[in-house]
Amino acid sequence: MDDTLDKINRFTVIPTAYLLLRRDDKVLLLRRANTGYMDGYYSLVAGHLETSEPATAGMVREAKEEADITISPTDLKLIHIGHRYNRSRLDLFFETNLWKGTITNVEPDKCDDLSWHSLNQLPDTTIPYVRLVLDAISNGFMYTEYFEEV
Repeated sequence: MDDTLDKINRFTVIPTAYLLLRRDDKVLLLRRANTGYMDGYYSLVAGHLETSEPATAGMVREAKEEADITISPTDLKLIHIGHRYNRSRLDLFFETNLWKGTITNVEPDKCDDLSWHSLNQLPDTTIPYVRLVLDAISNGFMYTEYFEEV
């Protein structure tokens, strides 16, 4: 096959790492603000991976940048993979119960609430695919595909 044609048929995926922190039956959520994407909706601590950045290193970086906590990459457990196929996104969901520091909103220009919410009663304004993934994780599923309407 012609290399040029092969490259045309491939698509580029944008990887994003998400952090699931639990306390009792609650999960840490942040409400997006002033970002231009899903502002007013709750999500997890998350962010895009940088070029040549390992996923665990990206998750460690985002946890520090958004919640001011320090996590060891070896304490992260990959618990779910989501594919937002219409947006070429591959979402990697990590969990840990070990971190250092006090959870603090250190990006008030991008987040207007960082708080714990019951997994059984998520805010109505939780991003739909985040809600879908949290439900899938609760039901033991490792992989989800979803079409994201934006």
